[in-house]
Amino acid sequence: MSREEFFSTWSDLHGNAKISGIVKVWLSISYLIVKPISRVRITPNILTMFGLFFGVILFLTANTSWASVLLILSLICDGIDGSLAILTKKSTKWGAILDSVVDRLTEIFWVLALYKIGADLKLLVLVLLTASLQEYVRARSAGLGVSEVGIVTFAERPVRASFVFIVFISLQFDFIIYNQIILFWLLLQLFSLFTLVRFTYSKLL
Repeated sequence: MSREEFFSTWSDLHGNAKISGIVKVWLSISYLIVKPISRVRITPNILTMFGLFFGVILFLTANTSWASVLLILSLICDGIDGSLAILTKKSTKWGAILDSVVDRLTEIFWVLALYKIGADLKLLVLVLLTASLQEYVRARSAGLGVSEVGIVTFAERPVRASFVFIVFISLQFDFIIYNQIILFWLLLQLFSLFTLVRFTYSKLL
């Protein structure tokens, strides 16, 4: 499968999402990573579960210097499982459901890890609820036939992971600013939810 075919298939599976900017960069990297993996007997669902596994270990080792590394490993598995499914033509409805469920579970473990290192519980609950609501609106809209529901907001999953990564890196330098970082994340997440709801509303009118 060529890179252009890969991009086209990915866009179709994500509500005709536009491929540009950082999304295009990541998909290009993902394509290069999964090319050799596609020759090994590793299924997309196995990669999905590895992403959850690293998320759980991240929670268990949140107070160590390994936290950032485990977050990156979890993201890599999460980022390339879908790409592997596309490249090997093994995309299934069950795989899509499993990927979505594991994404939400992994984000719960991210939040638990942040709570474990001392972040404010109220902020964490709010940011988790807002992010989950955003994904619910996206999924529900797609179920109602809204086209282009793959609109990329300012607080997609890679951005959420970036905030978690910044928190863990800041702790390595003894910068105790995790609540400020999470507050900014929450504000950005609320804006993204509003953007998605407004977009969906305009399509349903």
